[in-house]
Amino acid sequence: MVHTRLDGVLFSRMVHFGARLLSSNAKVVDGLNVFPVPDGDTGTNMNLTLMSGVEELSRRESVSIGEAAAALARGLLMGARGNSGVILSQLFRGFSKAVSGKDVISARQFAEALKAGVDSAYQAVMKPVEGTILTVAREAAEKAVYTARATDDVLVVMEKTYEQAQAALLRTPDMLPVLKEVGVVDSGGQGLLFVYEGFLRALRGETSDERAAEAKQSAAKVDLDELVHEQHSAQVHLKTEDITYGYCTEFMIRLVNSTEPNKKPFSETVFRHHLDQMGDSLLVISDDELVKVHIHAEHPGSVLEYAQQFGSLHRIKIENMREQHANILREEEKKGSEAKAQPMEPLPYGLIAVAAGDGIAEIYRSMGVHVVVEGGQTMNPSTEDFVKAVEGLDAKQVIILPNNSNIVMAAQQAAALADKPVTVIPSKSIPQGMAALVAFNAGADLETNTQAMTAAIGQVKTGLVTRAVRDTRMGDVEIKEGDFIGIAEKEIVTAGTDLLESAKALLNCLVDEETGIVTIFLGEGVEEEQAEALQEVLAEAHPDVEVEILAGGQPLYPFIFSVE
Repeated sequence: MVHTRLDGVLFSRMVHFGARLLSSNAKVVDGLNVFPVPDGDTGTNMNLTLMSGVEELSRRESVSIGEAAAALARGLLMGARGNSGVILSQLFRGFSKAVSGKDVISARQFAEALKAGVDSAYQAVMKPVEGTILTVAREAAEKAVYTARATDDVLVVMEKTYEQAQAALLRTPDMLPVLKEVGVVDSGGQGLLFVYEGFLRALRGETSDERAAEAKQSAAKVDLDELVHEQHSAQVHLKTEDITYGYCTEFMIRLVNSTEPNKKPFSETVFRHHLDQMGDSLLVISDDELVKVHIHAEHPGSVLEYAQQFGSLHRIKIENMREQHANILREEEKKGSEAKAQPMEPLPYGLIAVAAGDGIAEIYRSMGVHVVVEGGQTMNPSTEDFVKAVEGLDAKQVIILPNNSNIVMAAQQAAALADKPVTVIPSKSIPQGMAALVAFNAGADLETNTQAMTAAIGQVKTGLVTRAVRDTRMGDVEIKEGDFIGIAEKEIVTAGTDLLESAKALLNCLVDEETGIVTIFLGEGVEEEQAEALQEVLAEAHPDVEVEILAGGQPLYPFIFSVE
């Protein structure tokens, strides 16, 4: 099969195949992760990043490769997680700029776009390290450019690109001592190889999703069997105490239309230089409106405080990498592994949150919550439920997020019965609980965290859409049994027989000129298309508002809105 031209449709197919192959092998990539820290999440981060790009690409389908690549790059940027995810986003950001304005590209232009992506990625990394995903991408792109001089077939170029990426990956242990010490190849490079293999399969005309999903026995994977220990993750060979900077810190700065006054002008060079003194693994990506930052820091609060001088902060994510590594060691110990994990100290903090819905529970876990207690409206956990959750945590102190006004007292009673310090943050909704978690600082004392997290719950507005259980009247709102009612904070502001119309009316009450982000949590049985209809309404009325759609899976509430 010959492809002398590459358009948006074929490119989208390549991306979808690459995403499926990476997704099915994410745990393989996680198991290789020892650099820059052994936190075992490279595959997960790359997968989540690429899926964010795929979602945006699906929303903005185009036959133009320039438009398709731009959609992918935007989605990757907004969803980028971890070192590997940010670098992956930059590979396709540079690719997108190279094909901007083009409907189709040739094999040579495809190769040059891959090279442009590598240039963009190297520029984003403060201190590039060879033997990583950067090396794999660079050598592969150089081979692509060389190959394109002799052929006009995109498939041939991709075949040689993949082969070179494979060869470069297997040499990474010779470039990075920690890889050779543990006996693995670079995890980010392996993740990129799975993506490139997906590209190649799509160009060869494979159409079965099943084949792409099950294709785990690639040539690279077979070769890796000699490098990866069968029974252990690579992380067990390294020590938690060797992690110098303990917190993976990611966030975005909104430079324009900030709701906060007295902001300083932003200089990427000055900004990079300052943050470079505060940690390592620094990546900074900026345009006229947004700055995306990734850094491993020991004092993430100081990083955020500095960054806030330039605009409003969004999508803050802080992960304790020492804890992640310690958890990996614990899991290996549970499996009866021969690795001699050191006895673990109790966690400095244990976090407990109440949630209903698999999606919301998973979001809370991704934000660092150790125990999710199932509950919410109509199914309130008991004091005993909280006591058991607290006792089950090997932590020096515990913070509970009840996330419902009817649950706060039971949580407080459990705190009084506990034999360790327990604080209850009086969060009364899912969005309030998440806002509190963003304000949590694992390096701060309990009193400081309590004050910061309690203050944070007042910075977010909550909207709920649910069904009325009886006829009633609330102020000027006439309600019939079975109506969809919209609740802004504690006040019923709208009611009607149409779900989307009630949701739109509720959003109209919640969103104003100071709103920066709206997050829509989809309840049980709600289709994403319904949320996208709300997103379009918001885009028309409030074009500067960023909208994120998440599958919450919560019962009773078709929609939960978080408005910041």
